[in-house]
Parts: sequence; C-alpha cells; structure tokens
Amino acid sequence: MNITDPIADLLTRVRNGQKAGHEVISVPASKIKIAITHVLREEGFVRNYKCIRDSKQGILKIALAYDESGKGIIKNIRRVSRPSRRHFVGADKLPYVKNGFGTAILSTSKGIMTDREARKNHVGGEYICSVF
Repeated sequence: MNITDPIADLLTRVRNGQKAGHEVISVPASKIKIAITHVLREEGFVRNYKCIRDSKQGILKIALAYDESGKGIIKNIRRVSRPSRRHFVGADKLPYVKNGFGTAILSTSKGIMTDREARKNHVGGEYICSVF
C-alpha cells in the first residue's frame, strides 16, 4: 500500500488508537516518525515508544497515554503542513497552540522540535502538526 503522507498516517493512527482505547499501536517506522514520537513522549502525550528493526523498514510501537479517568491525553492532533500545501514559519512568527497550552511540532534545521524549543533557539521551519 502506498501512503502519500506518512506523517498524517502516524497522526491518524495515534488519534484513532486513542479513541478506540488501545494501549499500544503499531506504525511503520521512519526517522521522522521516530523523531515526532520522541517529541510527543517528551511532552507527555504518549507514555513510551519502541522501534523494532526487521528486514524491511521496521515497526514503531507506541504506548498511548491516558489520564486516571481513562480518557486520552491528546484532545486534538492536527496535521498543518501537507505535501500539497507546505506551511513554513519564521523564527519571529512561531505559532502558539491554544495560547501556549498546546504544542506545535516543527521540522527545523536543528531537527524536530517543539515551538518552545524553536523560540529558545531562535529558529523557524516547517510547521508539521499541532497537539493539545
């Protein structure tokens, strides 16, 4: 199966897995998916992740996070920059998601990072997705 936008596929699998109440989801691995998942773990949106190498491209297992009432931590996860419409932001125009309560994930020249890290390092880049 050909996937046109693998990042959107990752975000959709996380969203659907959380709505279905799954503890762990599996996604085909890539470097950018691993980096995005690492940022999600650092921000507390997923519990943990593990990359399993195989003879093909590998599998990324993601343990989803839930609060004490059983609801998912992620309220909304949205892809911003798409293959058909790239969205780049400068260092001085970095977005605030939900007035700073959410997180924007950016692909910068210094790697995948959150909007807060990009402001601290004064770098801009491609606005991949927003999470809150």
